[in-house]
Parts: sequence; C-alpha cells; structure tokens
Amino acid sequence: MTLAGKTLFITGASRGIGLAIARRAARDGANIAIAAKTADSNPKLPGTIFSAAAEIEKAGGKALAIQCDIRFEDQVAAAVAATVEKFGGIDICVNNASAISLTGVLETEMKRFDLMAQVNGRGTFLVSKLCLPHLLKAPNPHILMLSPPLEMLAKWFAGHTAYSMAKYGMSMCVQGLAAEFSGRVAVNALWPRTAIATAAVRNYLGGDETIRQCRKPEIVADAAHAILLKPAKSFSGNFLIDDMVLAAEGVRDFDQYRVDPSRPLLPDFFVPDSAIPPPGVSLAPLTAAMPKA
Repeated sequence: MTLAGKTLFITGASRGIGLAIARRAARDGANIAIAAKTADSNPKLPGTIFSAAAEIEKAGGKALAIQCDIRFEDQVAAAVAATVEKFGGIDICVNNASAISLTGVLETEMKRFDLMAQVNGRGTFLVSKLCLPHLLKAPNPHILMLSPPLEMLAKWFAGHTAYSMAKYGMSMCVQGLAAEFSGRVAVNALWPRTAIATAAVRNYLGGDETIRQCRKPEIVADAAHAILLKPAKSFSGNFLIDDMVLAAEGVRDFDQYRVDPSRPLLPDFFVPDSAIPPPGVSLAPLTAAMPKA
C-alpha cells in the first residue's frame, strides 16, 4: 500500500515536520498542497512554500504551493478550492500548522494568546471543516492532527497555560470529529515522544545544543505515513506517539532518527507516563525537561 495518486492538504508544510510528512508522501507519488504563510525566505526560518514544492517534486510527488494564513476563512477556502481544481479532490488533511509561546500567565501577551488560539484551535477546526466535504468523497479519507494525547493533568499546564489550552484545542477537534464522522473519515492525532529538530526548536528552545538532543522530523513523517495507510473506517479516534506507531510497524532501530546519538534526548511535553517506550527505543541518558522559551 502506498499514497500514490492521493492528494494531501498539509498546513505549515514549508518546513519542519510538515515538510517531512510531505516529502515522505511524495516518495510514493502523492500530490501535495502546501498551505503555509512563508513565501519569502527568512534566515532564521529557512524554507518557503516554493522551496518546499521543489523538494516535493524532487522526491517524486506533485506540488501546489499556496500562500495561506489559516486564521482567515477566505484564505483557507481559496486554498482548498485551488487544491481541488488542480488535483481533483482531497484525500488527506494534515493539520500541522501551530504557534507556540512557552510563557507563564503574567508573561503572556494577549496578542500571543490570540495567535495561538487562532492558529492551533480555530485554524485546525476551520481547515478540517472546509476539507471535509471533499474528504467525504474520497475512498480512504484521513484527517491527522499534530497534537498531543488529551491527558488533562496540571503538570501539562503549569508554566505555559495559554499554549497548552491552544494545543489541546487541536486534540479536542480529534475527539469530536472522530465521533461525528465515525466510519466515514478517520481522524487521529500524532505526537512525538521527544523534541524534534526544527527551526522553531533551534530559535526558541535553546539553539544548536538543543537540536543535538532531538530526533529528526523523519520519525514523525514515517509514523504519519503508516497512519495514513490505515483503513479509515476502522482506525480513528486514536492519540498516537510516533515511536509506538513505528514499533507496531516492525521498526526496531530508533537511533537512526537521533540527530546525535551521543547526546541525551529531550522529552517533549504532553507524553503520558503510560506511553512506555517500545523495544528498541533508547532514551538514556534522558534530560529532565524541555527548556522554557
């Protein structure tokens, strides 16, 4: 089974995890709509919708670069319409775009609160809503959120309440949509066990030393690929951790995904204690917590 000929609408796919998911699907020969804001290059945030399109086509897929801010309904509607016009429909929606600010209540400016709420929760709801009429026509439709398990513990809110509220908003979309469209559209969430080497981590969470303690985006992309091949009618409503998905697919060598195998791994937020690392996962030495921005 592959994603050959499938059309994926991926938000925030100009770089990082979104782009890695797009490249993995492109290796199968998929069509990728890159719905992201960045059209001009930025030294601190490398990658644009156009450079992403070039990478996707080099990997074997077909790409459509769409400048789109998912906070705005008219832009999302136009992006969805352009995707359908070019590729004939939408098979998969990946809600990857996200905003982050790991600040306490007193340090969180309301404009930053609003940005996270609008991008993470509202944007995910909006993109899913506008893709759904097309997904309902697809033979094996999926919505995938890059969002955490819904474990409502105080430790996941303390110190960054605004971000946690916004991120859990994405996960609540999974809960609701999976129930509402059960048997018709698969809706699942995927979350990394460790920090992932992205520009956001480098810029906001500690620089190159932090990157050395991360896994590569490819671990999330490989896990997403496995999820998106599952039967939509029976595989839905799941909150999944990247290495546990891959272990179920037979992967045993997880050190291949580490940026620097000699460095300790940095655990991500929101991973439940019950999500025990699968065989072959080496987390030691493991640092205590992700640094604050």
